[in-house]
Amino acid sequence: MKIAIGCDHAGFPLKDTVMAQVRQLGHEIEDCGTYSCERADYPDYANKVAQLVASGQADRGILICGSGVGVCITANKTKGIRACVCHDAYTATQAVEHDGLNVLCLGARVIGPSVAEEVTKRFLNASFLTGTRHEVRLNKVKAIEEANFK
Repeated sequence: MKIAIGCDHAGFPLKDTVMAQVRQLGHEIEDCGTYSCERADYPDYANKVAQLVASGQADRGILICGSGVGVCITANKTKGIRACVCHDAYTATQAVEHDGLNVLCLGARVIGPSVAEEVTKRFLNASFLTGTRHEVRLNKVKAIEEANFK
């Protein structure tokens, strides 16, 4: 899969760890920035990642900021994006399998490198459970999105 990754200055210290894990799992990376710890505004990078995923130019996205919340809110403003802050392995897996999560959001000031690696691994190894009650629910979410993004 092609994974778009973006962060702000607060997320930058965790970005290399996450990118190394993505590569180790055999995925291609589209690095959307930022490229240093100098102040950067999270909406700029969250939007880049969300646009790549929504357009199909990337299969999934990973966003990192201080808490994970700002990038999550921003990404979810893009039609077709289902972003969620995940700071544990169960949520990262379940969010993909049950809710069709396509953008993982991490808080660099909340979790450390080893947890980020495990959460990233679970996110990338999970698949949506098609043909289940979860598909019915996701279709309802998509219908709401269609109605609200007109």
